[in-house]
Amino acid sequence: MTQLDAWLQRIERLHHRTIEMGLARVRPVAEQLALRLECPSVVVAGTNGKGSTCAMLDAMLRAAGYRVGRYSSPHLLRFNERAMVDGTPATDEALIEQFEAVERARGDVSLTYFEFTTLAVLRLFSAQRLDAAVLEIGLGGRLDAVNLIDADCSVVTSIGLDHADYLGSTRDSVAFEKAHVYRGGRPAICSDPSPPDSLMAYAGSIGADLRILGRDFEAIVLSEQTGLLPPQQWTYRGRAVRRAALPIPSLRGPHQLRNAAGAIAALEALQERLPVSQQAVREGLRRAGIEGRFQVVPGRPAVILDVAHNPQAAEALALTLDQHVCPGRTHAVFAMLRDKDAAGVFQQMGRRVDRWYLAPTSGQRGMDAGTLASVLQAHAGPSVRLDARFDSVGQALAAAREAAAPDDRILVFGSFVTVADAMRELHSDRQEPRGADSR
Repeated sequence: MTQLDAWLQRIERLHHRTIEMGLARVRPVAEQLALRLECPSVVVAGTNGKGSTCAMLDAMLRAAGYRVGRYSSPHLLRFNERAMVDGTPATDEALIEQFEAVERARGDVSLTYFEFTTLAVLRLFSAQRLDAAVLEIGLGGRLDAVNLIDADCSVVTSIGLDHADYLGSTRDSVAFEKAHVYRGGRPAICSDPSPPDSLMAYAGSIGADLRILGRDFEAIVLSEQTGLLPPQQWTYRGRAVRRAALPIPSLRGPHQLRNAAGAIAALEALQERLPVSQQAVREGLRRAGIEGRFQVVPGRPAVILDVAHNPQAAEALALTLDQHVCPGRTHAVFAMLRDKDAAGVFQQMGRRVDRWYLAPTSGQRGMDAGTLASVLQAHAGPSVRLDARFDSVGQALAAAREAAAPDDRILVFGSFVTVADAMRELHSDRQEPRGADSR
């Protein structure tokens, strides 16, 4: 066990609850640490698309020559993935130094894993002489530790139903929580084309400069006119900026154009402080990468890894599969956490999968394969093939690979932990402690 492993295990035991929303405990510790980002900052919230939007913002800004810090969660294989500086994960030594500082500052204040580590990464960024910081909200927005940062520009990506125990069971309640990343008098981007009234009302009540996809900015695809399917280029139209002949993002899926438009809208809003050339935008869209988002592992049969873990994400995954036609069958290795809508995900994906290999997830929020099979069986037709005899994602993946023909494809999805387990099986990477906030 490394020193970083030991620290992460200790941090995970500090608080009596895995997740506890609110800033009352974390704010005094942040003040004790005198946390302050001197560079422009962008905070990104949303049900889905946060990680992709952050990755594209980071890539475009770095292509323009800026030194960028990007914070994201959860990680897949190594905690260090959460703290990227200039495209490189933070070292163990740098993180441990920040953990020690947070430990000294917190006194007898009990912090969750996410709160403790968020403070550590923010302190790391404050010492890095960054030109820009791109920060992903962990859960919700209003009561998330990242919302301590008084962002220069805030983005809300998509608004769907997830984490109902914390955010509510309607789009209005979810949007209200996420809208609290907006700040009065500052750019407030929404790349969901149909934001609930609660988001618009909150933005108006604080005097935020709200910019909505389809109203204030848009992604224009010319595929119908040119007959190109999928499209090869697109145009961003904003309030004052138009960027034509942009490449389709390297991140796959039609939904990524919405995420890309939201990212470019944030750049437009910050153009006086962080000018980004057309060439840098193009390079960033081509370079942006993030693991577990329709990630295709080379080989035959192809293996696709996707962290889709709610119905909205499953819908986007389904449309992306439709764009990438497979000559053979589709095998799905599927495992989800107990507090997720497995039936809703299955309803989006069911007709696109020929055979399901169901696996368990571990931990307090885990669900065994038999329970998952029972949930799906209620929605499965007589022709649906469900196999729930596996004790791990690794076993399910091995069975899928043995059964699949070279022209088939194997889709692994359902959660971050599912994809992480598959990645370890595929690449034999050693897992570091994930932390209790895993999705």
